[in-house]
Amino acid sequence: MPGHRRPGRLATRRRATAGTTALLTLLVLVLAGCSTDRGSDTVGDGPVRLTFWSALRGSQEVVDEFNRTHTKIKVDFQQVPSGEQGGWAKLSNAARAGNSPDVATIEYPQLPSFTIDGVPRDITKLLPDSVRSKILPQALDLTTFEGRTYAVPVDIEPMVFLYRKDIFTKNHIPVPKTWAEFERSARELKKAEPRSRIASLFTTGGTLYMAAYAWQAGAQWYDTADDTWRIDMDDAPTRKVAAYWQRLMDQDLVRVEPGSSQQWRAHLRSGETVGYLAGAWAAGSMMASTPDGKGKWAIAPVPQWDPAKPKVSTQGGSTFMVTKDSRHPKEAMEFISWMVTSPDALRAKLASGVSSAFPVVPELVPVARKEMDTSYYSGQDIFGLFQQQAELIAPTWKWGPRMVSTTTSGDDGLAKAGVGSGDILKALREAQNKTMPDLKSLGLSVTTG
Repeated sequence: MPGHRRPGRLATRRRATAGTTALLTLLVLVLAGCSTDRGSDTVGDGPVRLTFWSALRGSQEVVDEFNRTHTKIKVDFQQVPSGEQGGWAKLSNAARAGNSPDVATIEYPQLPSFTIDGVPRDITKLLPDSVRSKILPQALDLTTFEGRTYAVPVDIEPMVFLYRKDIFTKNHIPVPKTWAEFERSARELKKAEPRSRIASLFTTGGTLYMAAYAWQAGAQWYDTADDTWRIDMDDAPTRKVAAYWQRLMDQDLVRVEPGSSQQWRAHLRSGETVGYLAGAWAAGSMMASTPDGKGKWAIAPVPQWDPAKPKVSTQGGSTFMVTKDSRHPKEAMEFISWMVTSPDALRAKLASGVSSAFPVVPELVPVARKEMDTSYYSGQDIFGLFQQQAELIAPTWKWGPRMVSTTTSGDDGLAKAGVGSGDILKALREAQNKTMPDLKSLGLSVTTG
């Protein structure tokens, strides 16, 4: 990216170098013997055949385009369900049985867990420099531990604020640029439109949203040093964020409801909820789920704590891994490189339906901009906005070794907070406490705070 500064990458690498020994010590044991090519099962001069599992929409179209344009490699695709009870479990079970696919998709928060379990192989030497240099550094940092890369990012989703432009304009409510302004706008909206709220605080899936808010504020829930994992979901930035959202909830300035629920979507359609804080991917999701909102919605940067030092976090995003069981890691990497960097791959994906996922290769932004009809947002250059926000992603965050356990416990606590029998900070503290046994069961040295 022209003019993009990279000191954040160096800073993150320094942290990783000083801090991921605990992870890598375990990885050395788990991955021993898993990083060698076990040979080819091709017959004669036939093409190498790869297997690919993904829950990402448009993957079949991408594979079809690859197979149409490549003769030496052919890919057999299998769509898998998303989430813990779907594709994640299927991939884990396959890896334990020694028959995982050549290539698989995994989200950023789950990558450390799968890496500890030995599912992806170390692709540091497999990933071509020509590909590595094209990827947004903050994205690659999330897939790299102590200089070793275990997955290739495909998209990264900076947090943004989707809002009902018509309702903000009608009531002369300013679009908030800071979190203080967000709270003032929430109060003004409630006064002008008593049935409407500025956004929702989610009680399901909410822990990952709280992680994004805390990340932006400077929190660091996980870190490692001296062969020890440190977990701190009660640090000063997290307490600030929890207190902020607790106040909005207690004063009925935000709607409290399950994320991605029918009631949440109904409130978006009716105008009873006029804003949505989410990753860039949500722009396309909004178009698909709320088609009658065309011309009413716009997108703004996420509010800042300190406008003089803007920081952005992510919410969502996926990566591609070459698994330990792949018999053709070089060909698998060639396929992944094409999916991540090729304009034809992105066009094939976008041809399958509306997607606003932000590509990790900035060179592809013009392709995304051209292929997506943004009339829903009155022709706004949303990908230009996403690119600006992606450059502000703070390179200080690490996901933990067992985020499924962390988020499940956190969501249970947030659900209690939503009905008045708990609070947000307590929910996060309980999530930390319940995660500790899982981390220790891995043989990791763990400390808090």
